[in-house]
Amino acid sequence: MTDRLYLALFNLFRAMVLHTPKKIQRPFIEGLARLVHALDARHRHIANVNLDLAFGETMPKEEKERIVRKTYENLLFNLADFVRNQGISREELEKKLRFENQQIVDEAKRSGRPIVFITAHYGNWELISLAMAARFGPLSVVGRPLDSPLMNEILRKNREQFDIEMIPKKGAMRSLIKAIGSGRNVGLLVDQNTAENEGLLVEFFGKEARHTPAAAILAKRMNAVVIPAFITTDDRETYTVTIYPPLEIDQTLEKEEAIAKNVQAQASVTEEAIRKKPDEWFWLHQRWKNRYEALYRREN
Repeated sequence: MTDRLYLALFNLFRAMVLHTPKKIQRPFIEGLARLVHALDARHRHIANVNLDLAFGETMPKEEKERIVRKTYENLLFNLADFVRNQGISREELEKKLRFENQQIVDEAKRSGRPIVFITAHYGNWELISLAMAARFGPLSVVGRPLDSPLMNEILRKNREQFDIEMIPKKGAMRSLIKAIGSGRNVGLLVDQNTAENEGLLVEFFGKEARHTPAAAILAKRMNAVVIPAFITTDDRETYTVTIYPPLEIDQTLEKEEAIAKNVQAQASVTEEAIRKKPDEWFWLHQRWKNRYEALYRREN
Protein backbone atom coordinates (compact mmCIF):
# COMPACT_ATOMS: atom_id res chain seq x y z
CA MET A 1 0.00 0.00 0.00
CA THR A 2 2.80 2.41 0.92
CA ASP A 3 4.60 1.51 -2.29
CA ARG A 4 1.58 2.48 -4.40
CA LEU A 5 1.13 5.69 -2.41
CA TYR A 6 4.72 6.71 -3.24
CA LEU A 7 4.05 5.94 -6.90
CA ALA A 8 0.82 7.95 -6.92
CA LEU A 9 2.53 10.96 -5.33
CA PHE A 10 5.40 10.73 -7.80
CA ASN A 11 2.98 10.56 -10.74
CA LEU A 12 1.15 13.65 -9.48
CA PHE A 13 4.44 15.51 -9.18
CA ARG A 14 5.51 14.23 -12.60
CA ALA A 15 2.28 15.49 -14.19
CA MET A 16 2.84 18.91 -12.65
CA VAL A 17 6.40 19.07 -14.00
CA LEU A 18 5.49 17.95 -17.49
CA HIS A 19 2.24 19.84 -17.98
CA THR A 20 2.53 23.20 -16.24
CA PRO A 21 4.60 26.28 -17.21
CA LYS A 22 7.89 26.66 -15.38
CA LYS A 23 6.81 30.06 -14.04
CA ILE A 24 4.12 28.15 -12.11
CA GLN A 25 6.35 25.22 -11.20
CA ARG A 26 8.98 27.26 -9.38
CA PRO A 27 6.68 28.83 -6.73
CA PHE A 28 4.85 25.51 -6.36
CA ILE A 29 8.08 23.60 -5.68
CA GLU A 30 9.34 26.30 -3.32
CA GLY A 31 6.05 26.19 -1.41
CA LEU A 32 6.08 22.40 -1.24
CA ALA A 33 9.66 22.51 0.04
CA ARG A 34 8.62 24.93 2.80
CA LEU A 35 5.81 22.55 3.80
CA VAL A 36 8.07 19.50 3.95
CA HIS A 37 10.69 21.51 5.84
CA ALA A 38 8.07 22.52 8.42
CA LEU A 39 6.79 18.96 8.90
CA ASP A 40 10.11 17.11 8.89
CA ALA A 41 11.46 17.83 12.37
CA ARG A 42 13.74 14.78 12.39
CA HIS A 43 15.77 15.71 9.33
CA ARG A 44 15.80 19.41 10.26
CA HIS A 45 17.51 18.36 13.46
CA ILE A 46 20.06 16.26 11.57
CA ALA A 47 20.84 19.16 9.25
CA ASN A 48 21.28 21.56 12.17
CA VAL A 49 23.66 19.14 13.91
CA ASN A 50 25.69 18.77 10.71
CA LEU A 51 25.95 22.51 10.16
CA ASP A 52 27.01 23.06 13.77
CA LEU A 53 29.69 20.38 13.42
CA ALA A 54 30.90 21.78 10.11
CA PHE A 55 30.86 25.49 10.83
CA GLY A 56 30.34 25.98 14.56
CA GLU A 57 30.18 29.64 15.51
CA THR A 58 31.82 30.77 12.25
CA MET A 59 28.44 30.74 10.49
CA PRO A 60 25.48 32.77 11.78
CA LYS A 61 22.37 30.87 12.86
CA GLU A 62 20.31 32.68 10.21
CA GLU A 63 22.61 31.41 7.45
CA LYS A 64 22.39 27.87 8.77
CA GLU A 65 18.60 28.10 8.74
CA ARG A 66 18.67 29.38 5.16
CA ILE A 67 20.89 26.46 4.10
CA VAL A 68 18.55 23.93 5.71
CA ARG A 69 15.59 25.42 3.82
CA LYS A 70 17.61 25.36 0.59
CA THR A 71 18.41 21.67 1.16
CA TYR A 72 14.71 20.82 0.91
CA GLU A 73 14.32 23.01 -2.16
CA ASN A 74 17.26 21.30 -3.83
CA LEU A 75 15.72 17.88 -3.30
CA LEU A 76 12.46 18.87 -4.97
CA PHE A 77 14.07 20.80 -7.82
CA ASN A 78 16.35 17.79 -8.40
CA LEU A 79 13.27 15.56 -8.50
CA ALA A 80 11.70 17.86 -11.09
CA ASP A 81 14.84 17.66 -13.22
CA PHE A 82 14.85 13.87 -12.75
CA VAL A 83 11.39 13.80 -14.32
CA ARG A 84 12.54 15.92 -17.27
CA ASN A 85 15.55 13.67 -17.83
CA GLN A 86 13.53 10.48 -18.28
CA GLY A 87 14.28 9.40 -21.85
CA ILE A 88 16.24 12.57 -22.61
CA SER A 89 18.38 12.57 -25.75
CA ARG A 90 22.12 13.09 -25.62
CA GLU A 91 21.71 16.34 -27.55
CA GLU A 92 19.14 17.75 -25.12
CA LEU A 93 21.22 16.67 -22.15
CA GLU A 94 24.33 18.38 -23.50
CA LYS A 95 22.42 21.66 -23.91
CA LYS A 96 21.95 21.96 -20.16
CA LEU A 97 25.55 21.10 -19.23
CA ARG A 98 28.81 22.99 -19.01
CA PHE A 99 32.11 21.32 -18.12
CA GLU A 100 35.00 23.03 -16.39
CA ASN A 101 38.49 21.48 -16.73
CA GLN A 102 37.39 18.72 -19.12
CA GLN A 103 41.01 18.42 -20.27
CA ILE A 104 41.77 16.60 -17.01
CA VAL A 105 39.56 13.68 -18.06
CA ASP A 106 40.73 13.85 -21.66
CA GLU A 107 44.34 13.51 -20.52
CA ALA A 108 43.50 10.60 -18.26
CA LYS A 109 41.71 8.83 -21.09
CA ARG A 110 44.69 9.32 -23.40
CA SER A 111 46.94 7.75 -20.78
CA GLY A 112 44.97 4.52 -21.02
CA ARG A 113 44.65 4.21 -17.25
CA PRO A 114 41.30 3.34 -15.63
CA ILE A 115 39.29 6.28 -14.32
CA VAL A 116 37.47 6.34 -10.99
CA PHE A 117 35.20 9.37 -10.70
CA ILE A 118 34.27 10.45 -7.17
CA THR A 119 31.50 12.86 -6.25
CA ALA A 120 29.08 13.64 -3.45
CA HIS A 121 25.39 14.12 -2.74
CA TYR A 122 25.91 17.65 -3.90
CA GLY A 123 24.06 19.78 -6.41
CA ASN A 124 22.05 17.63 -8.82
CA TRP A 125 23.86 14.36 -8.10
CA GLU A 126 21.40 12.26 -10.12
CA LEU A 127 22.31 14.33 -13.18
CA ILE A 128 26.08 14.10 -12.86
CA SER A 129 26.21 10.37 -13.67
CA LEU A 130 24.21 10.99 -16.86
CA ALA A 131 26.52 13.90 -17.69
CA MET A 132 29.73 11.91 -17.20
CA ALA A 133 28.46 8.90 -19.17
CA ALA A 134 27.15 11.01 -22.04
CA ARG A 135 30.41 12.96 -22.29
CA PHE A 136 33.07 10.37 -21.38
CA GLY A 137 31.65 6.94 -22.19
CA PRO A 138 30.31 3.81 -20.41
CA LEU A 139 30.07 4.24 -16.66
CA SER A 140 29.52 1.80 -13.79
CA VAL A 141 28.14 3.40 -10.62
CA VAL A 142 27.57 2.03 -7.14
CA GLY A 143 24.13 2.78 -5.73
CA ARG A 144 21.71 1.48 -3.12
CA PRO A 145 18.26 0.42 -4.37
CA LEU A 146 15.26 2.27 -2.97
CA ASP A 147 13.13 0.50 -0.38
CA SER A 148 10.09 0.90 -2.66
CA PRO A 149 10.30 -1.63 -5.53
CA LEU A 150 7.98 0.41 -7.78
CA MET A 151 9.92 3.63 -7.25
CA ASN A 152 13.23 1.81 -7.54
CA GLU A 153 12.28 0.58 -11.02
CA ILE A 154 11.63 4.19 -12.10
CA LEU A 155 14.95 5.25 -10.59
CA ARG A 156 16.81 2.37 -12.23
CA LYS A 157 15.53 3.19 -15.72
CA ASN A 158 16.58 6.81 -15.36
CA ARG A 159 19.99 5.97 -13.93
CA GLU A 160 20.85 3.44 -16.63
CA GLN A 161 20.61 5.82 -19.59
CA PHE A 162 23.71 6.38 -21.76
CA ASP A 163 25.22 2.96 -20.95
CA ILE A 164 25.32 3.42 -17.19
CA GLU A 165 25.57 0.20 -15.20
CA MET A 166 24.21 0.27 -11.65
CA ILE A 167 26.17 -1.88 -9.19
CA PRO A 168 24.59 -2.85 -5.83
CA LYS A 169 26.54 -1.59 -2.85
CA LYS A 170 26.83 -5.03 -1.25
CA GLY A 171 29.83 -6.83 -2.72
CA ALA A 172 30.50 -3.93 -5.09
CA MET A 173 34.29 -4.22 -5.22
CA ARG A 174 34.32 -7.34 -7.36
CA SER A 175 31.87 -5.79 -9.85
CA LEU A 176 33.88 -2.57 -9.96
CA ILE A 177 37.08 -4.45 -10.75
CA LYS A 178 35.24 -6.36 -13.49
CA ALA A 179 33.88 -3.08 -14.92
CA ILE A 180 37.35 -1.55 -15.02
CA GLY A 181 38.70 -4.70 -16.65
CA SER A 182 36.15 -4.32 -19.44
CA GLY A 183 37.21 -0.71 -20.11
CA ARG A 184 34.43 1.11 -18.30
CA ASN A 185 34.82 4.20 -16.14
CA VAL A 186 33.47 3.83 -12.60
CA GLY A 187 31.83 6.32 -10.27
CA LEU A 188 31.44 6.49 -6.50
CA LEU A 189 29.64 8.77 -4.05
CA VAL A 190 32.08 9.19 -1.18
CA ASP A 191 30.43 11.62 1.24
CA GLN A 192 28.31 9.39 3.46
CA ASN A 193 28.98 7.86 6.85
CA THR A 194 30.14 4.25 6.88
CA ALA A 195 30.15 1.49 9.46
CA GLU A 196 33.14 1.17 11.78
CA ASN A 197 34.55 -1.78 9.83
CA GLU A 198 33.91 -0.31 6.36
CA GLY A 199 35.44 3.17 6.48
CA LEU A 200 38.65 4.93 7.37
CA LEU A 201 38.84 7.89 9.72
CA VAL A 202 39.45 11.22 8.00
CA GLU A 203 39.28 14.85 8.98
CA PHE A 204 36.19 16.44 7.45
CA PHE A 205 35.39 20.06 8.32
CA GLY A 206 37.81 19.70 11.22
CA LYS A 207 35.97 16.71 12.72
CA GLU A 208 36.64 13.00 12.51
CA ALA A 209 34.38 11.08 10.14
CA ARG A 210 34.33 7.67 8.45
CA HIS A 211 35.01 7.64 4.71
CA THR A 212 34.79 4.79 2.22
CA PRO A 213 38.21 3.58 0.97
CA ALA A 214 36.74 1.95 -2.18
CA ALA A 215 38.09 4.49 -4.71
CA ALA A 216 41.54 4.42 -3.14
CA ILE A 217 41.60 0.63 -3.11
CA LEU A 218 40.74 0.59 -6.80
CA ALA A 219 43.43 3.16 -7.52
CA LYS A 220 46.04 1.11 -5.70
CA ARG A 221 45.03 -2.24 -7.11
CA MET A 222 44.22 -1.22 -10.70
CA ASN A 223 46.63 1.73 -11.14
CA ALA A 224 43.54 3.88 -11.66
CA VAL A 225 43.37 7.65 -11.53
CA VAL A 226 40.87 9.13 -9.07
CA ILE A 227 39.15 12.23 -10.51
CA PRO A 228 36.77 14.31 -8.36
CA ALA A 229 33.82 15.97 -10.10
CA PHE A 230 30.98 18.01 -8.62
CA ILE A 231 27.88 19.54 -10.20
CA THR A 232 26.26 22.87 -9.30
CA THR A 233 23.68 25.28 -10.69
CA ASP A 234 22.80 28.94 -10.34
CA ASP A 235 19.42 28.89 -12.08
CA ARG A 236 18.21 25.24 -11.92
CA GLU A 237 18.14 25.26 -15.70
CA THR A 238 21.80 24.81 -16.64
CA TYR A 239 24.41 22.89 -14.67
CA THR A 240 28.17 23.15 -14.34
CA VAL A 241 30.29 20.04 -13.84
CA THR A 242 33.58 21.08 -12.26
CA ILE A 243 36.38 18.54 -12.62
CA TYR A 244 39.20 18.72 -10.08
CA PRO A 245 42.83 17.64 -10.49
CA PRO A 246 43.47 13.90 -10.17
CA LEU A 247 44.11 12.47 -6.72
CA GLU A 248 47.06 10.24 -7.53
CA ILE A 249 47.77 7.41 -5.12
CA ASP A 250 51.37 7.20 -3.97
CA GLN A 251 52.48 3.78 -5.20
CA THR A 252 55.80 4.13 -3.32
CA LEU A 253 54.05 3.93 0.07
CA GLU A 254 52.89 0.81 1.85
CA LYS A 255 49.36 -0.16 0.85
CA GLU A 256 47.59 0.96 4.03
CA GLU A 257 49.41 4.30 4.19
CA ALA A 258 48.85 5.02 0.49
CA ILE A 259 45.14 4.28 0.76
CA ALA A 260 44.71 6.35 3.93
CA LYS A 261 46.46 9.34 2.36
CA ASN A 262 44.31 9.14 -0.77
CA VAL A 263 41.10 8.79 1.25
CA GLN A 264 41.96 11.94 3.20
CA ALA A 265 42.58 13.76 -0.08
CA GLN A 266 39.11 12.71 -1.25
CA ALA A 267 37.53 14.05 1.95
CA SER A 268 39.46 17.30 1.63
CA VAL A 269 38.44 17.99 -1.97
CA THR A 270 34.82 17.17 -1.12
CA GLU A 271 34.95 19.67 1.74
CA GLU A 272 36.51 22.23 -0.61
CA ALA A 273 33.62 21.87 -3.06
CA ILE A 274 30.98 22.06 -0.33
CA ARG A 275 32.49 25.20 1.19
CA LYS A 276 32.13 26.96 -2.16
CA LYS A 277 28.33 26.46 -2.18
CA PRO A 278 27.25 24.90 1.11
CA ASP A 279 23.56 25.25 0.31
CA GLU A 280 23.86 22.60 -2.42
CA TRP A 281 25.07 19.73 -0.20
CA PHE A 282 22.71 17.12 1.24
CA TRP A 283 22.81 18.14 4.91
CA LEU A 284 20.04 15.71 5.91
CA HIS A 285 22.37 12.69 6.19
CA GLN A 286 24.03 11.79 9.50
CA ARG A 287 27.52 12.34 8.10
CA TRP A 288 29.36 12.28 11.44
CA LYS A 289 27.21 9.57 13.08
CA ASN A 290 30.15 7.20 13.59
CA ARG A 291 31.90 9.70 15.88
CA TYR A 292 29.07 11.93 17.17
CA GLU A 293 26.03 9.64 17.29
CA ALA A 294 24.67 11.13 20.51
CA LEU A 295 24.30 14.56 18.91
CA TYR A 296 21.84 13.19 16.36
CA ARG A 297 19.46 11.87 19.01
CA ARG A 298 16.50 14.20 19.23
CA GLU A 299 14.61 14.66 22.47
CA ASN A 300 10.86 14.28 22.07
